[in-house]
Amino acid sequence: MAMDVLSPELLLILFTVATVAGFVDAIAGGGGLLTLPVLLWSGMTPVEALATNKLQGSFGTFSASLHFIRGKWVSLQDLIPEIALTFIGSVSGTLLVQHLDTGVLVDVIPVLLIGMALYTLFSPRMEDIESRQRISRRLFVLLIGFGVGFYDGFFGPGTGSLFCIAFVALMGLGLNRATAHAKILNFTSNIAALIFFAAGGHMVWTVGLVMAAGQILGAYVGAHTVMTQGSRVIKPLLFLVSLALALKLLLSNSN
Repeated sequence: MAMDVLSPELLLILFTVATVAGFVDAIAGGGGLLTLPVLLWSGMTPVEALATNKLQGSFGTFSASLHFIRGKWVSLQDLIPEIALTFIGSVSGTLLVQHLDTGVLVDVIPVLLIGMALYTLFSPRMEDIESRQRISRRLFVLLIGFGVGFYDGFFGPGTGSLFCIAFVALMGLGLNRATAHAKILNFTSNIAALIFFAAGGHMVWTVGLVMAAGQILGAYVGAHTVMTQGSRVIKPLLFLVSLALALKLLLSNSN
């Protein structure tokens, strides 16, 4: 990696972008939409950018998760099955992606993200109101815990949003609590992928840790915003992030 990425000016830009991304990610997911392009722009190789993005992003999801746990919006003990299956799923996806082409997902995921955006906008369930659970806990753990964890290890965009909408649509949580639960599982899948990237020696540690400081700050403010403003902020951001991710993937695929 070029050493000029370590210049104070570039580090300040990366810190600022990470702070904004941490704020957005804590509320609606999709922070990587901001951080990954700026890491590539800074001069990193794609593998370095992906690895460093997982490093700094893990600090953001940890910061938000800690804030939600301390606020008693989520209990780690209650989420042990989801956490375990999410970790296993993410490890499985990370291992498999090294051998398979992600091209099919590049075509399918934008459609899924647009569907998520429309569901967020029009579904009456996307409010901070508890509703009826639609599937069994065991099935949810398998389909969403393992399934979305696998997706994050294999591909990744929109993972936090997928977790959030799944908790609302399938488990009947209100939007605020769903966001808190989603962040715990997003942190879990990030850590699983991070372990393998670190083992491969692809991290740019200086950049990752500078951005991690920004992520911690932004995620703390974002989590606090969720706890005070709730669905008034989560719903529009979730809609915009889903559309932005879909557009980014469609444009990348067309090139």
